[in-house]
Amino acid sequence: MFSEEVSTKLAKRFLEFENYFIVDSMPLEICKFSRHSRIKICKDEFQTAPSKGFCASQNSWFYGYKLHGVCSVSGVFHSLDITKAEVHDVHFSNNIKNQMSDCVILGDRGYLSQSVQLDLFQTVKIKLETTKRINQKDYKPQPYIFRKSRQRIETLFSQLCDQFLIRRNYAKSFTGFKTRILAKITAMTLIQYINKFIFDRPINNIKNQLI
Repeated sequence: MFSEEVSTKLAKRFLEFENYFIVDSMPLEICKFSRHSRIKICKDEFQTAPSKGFCASQNSWFYGYKLHGVCSVSGVFHSLDITKAEVHDVHFSNNIKNQMSDCVILGDRGYLSQSVQLDLFQTVKIKLETTKRINQKDYKPQPYIFRKSRQRIETLFSQLCDQFLIRRNYAKSFTGFKTRILAKITAMTLIQYINKFIFDRPINNIKNQLI
């Protein structure tokens, strides 16, 4: 898609020398969960039809899709994907493997998998750092700087919801849905680009007037 190409080219100016990234996902509902059995939108094809998923952070079920994202520590999206809500976060590693290499990626417990971590390191030299569960062997808390850095992508998702209304979407097909989502993310990246390279302002001051 054209908007995705624009976003990728803008992001390259920020990410040329970045070695640390954060990965996370957020739910994208297309309707209230109580209505999911009656809804017909985005069901043109089985491969792209919405599904049921569970959001651990909100401890609730939702119906729709998941937005998976990798961003830099400074807060610029590197790569994105939209999947069915039922897709587990750890499966996004296949996309990461095709787009990145030689870096460190910070994730929450949703990405905890020894086989995935080993595969990423052996194939593309990506070190996936995740928090361990308390009952795991050799448990130790993740360093504070890592935990603080992981909040960056949560802030980005909040800005997409509050300033760009990414969860307000009236598309009737998956193509339309995806186009609207990517257009809003491209708009955010464009504002970050203008902030840094034109006005020399903090890139994540999204509420600033452009002029």
